[in-house]
Amino acid sequence: MSIFFILFFLLHLSTSQPEDCTPARCSKHGPTIRFPFRLKDNQPPRCGYPGFDISCSPNTSATLLNLPYSVQVLVTDIDYKSRLIHIEDPNSCFPQQLQNLNLSTTPFQFADIVGNFSLFRCPSTTPALDSSYRVTCLCGDGFEVYAVSGDPGICYASIISCRKMYSVWSVPYDAFDQTVYLQLTWPQRVCGNCEAEGKFCRFMSNSTSDETECFGNLNPPKIGDLVIAGVTLGSSLLLLNLIAMYWFHIQKKEKRNDHLKIERFLEDYRSLKPSRYSYADIKKITNQFKDKVGQGGYGIVYKGQLSNDVHVAVKILNNSKGNGEEFINEVGIIGTIHHVNVVRLVGYCADGFRRALIYEFLPNDSLEKFAISDRDKHLIGWKKLLEISMGIAKGIEYLHQGCDQQILHFDIKPHNILLDENLNPKITDFGLAKLCSKEQSVVSMTTARGTIGYIAPEVFSRNFGNVSYKSDIYSFGMLLLEMVGGKKNFDVVVNSTNQIYFPEWIYNCLDRGDRRAKNTFSR
Repeated sequence: MSIFFILFFLLHLSTSQPEDCTPARCSKHGPTIRFPFRLKDNQPPRCGYPGFDISCSPNTSATLLNLPYSVQVLVTDIDYKSRLIHIEDPNSCFPQQLQNLNLSTTPFQFADIVGNFSLFRCPSTTPALDSSYRVTCLCGDGFEVYAVSGDPGICYASIISCRKMYSVWSVPYDAFDQTVYLQLTWPQRVCGNCEAEGKFCRFMSNSTSDETECFGNLNPPKIGDLVIAGVTLGSSLLLLNLIAMYWFHIQKKEKRNDHLKIERFLEDYRSLKPSRYSYADIKKITNQFKDKVGQGGYGIVYKGQLSNDVHVAVKILNNSKGNGEEFINEVGIIGTIHHVNVVRLVGYCADGFRRALIYEFLPNDSLEKFAISDRDKHLIGWKKLLEISMGIAKGIEYLHQGCDQQILHFDIKPHNILLDENLNPKITDFGLAKLCSKEQSVVSMTTARGTIGYIAPEVFSRNFGNVSYKSDIYSFGMLLLEMVGGKKNFDVVVNSTNQIYFPEWIYNCLDRGDRRAKNTFSR
């Protein structure tokens, strides 16, 4: 539909006539009529100079120019740049009208060399006259008509047998040759400035002088060009629409496959618990998502309450991220393990494309706020920090050795360590976790996973070695440094936007002999 609308709009623009002095034609192939000419009886006088009136033949739609006295010529072409009009006689016998023609009272004159002629009717037996033209269209049975240049006088003896018809003055020599177009010219006029600007010209309305004004477009796009432009534009829009439709189709298909993959997993998982909730249940549990307690790239976390007054944390997953693997990891791993230092999954939601995870609610937020704040760290004391560290280590050991399969977390960091009411740590967020056999010493990975600053070198690049359970130990070490040092695992270099992470920061401090670093890690 869009392609036809564009074509209709462009054609409408090309054929509309909003100005009363817009160029006109008598026929499709006729000459263009514009200033200083005007189409008589169709355009107001302001559209052209006096004497430049052109009319259309009512029978043949021919373009006609009326000259004095009752002389009417057919206009075949108008060259506005050279100021030339190509004319011919409508009856194919221009010499017949010459006796009535007088251009002295008009703005026109012949463009060719002119002369004076006398027309004679002679018997057909009369020898051809010198300096004469046989006027074919005036000849008849038994007589010939000649146009003799100048005043023949008595120089032509043979002219005695001829009768003079009439004389014409200031006409071109080609006026008696019916195979040649005659040309009229008109004097230089104003409005050249308009044509230089690519516009039309007309007299100003309600003006008593010959002031003119410019308007319109002298070289509007042709209908063919408009059609080509419309087809090109329409084709481009159609192609874009098809690409967009295909993209949405692929996205919808991928979402549908993700949904089916999750449904198949949940069907197999049904006997293992935890409970499955609908999206309507989620809204009821969170009181219409009233109490927001956190947000990240994974989605938004709301505080909720189950019917038995158990408080929970409901994570509404961002549906635009991932392909369902993280959801499956969370539910498949946390739902099948139970440890005091691993967060407990209470339930989940997979209602269409809406996904949510329901955890036990831990009121003291994450370890992140304690790891980077000296004030909070001193409030809980070094002894409690040691207990928290031991609890995290036990949780990691359980994941690596206490389950049927080895679970590699790959995202150990303060933000993923939650603290309960007694500040006991619980590992959470298993979206990047990977299951493997306990006997498997090397883990195959296609892409790096984790958070910059905590990722082990071998996870980031295989040039540093093979990926194994030791990758989690490295991340745990970075977490301990952050807890002991009381600073985040990156800093900003003075007058620079580059981020420096712990290993490089420690190296630089020790290399400079910085006492702060020695004091920090000797406590």
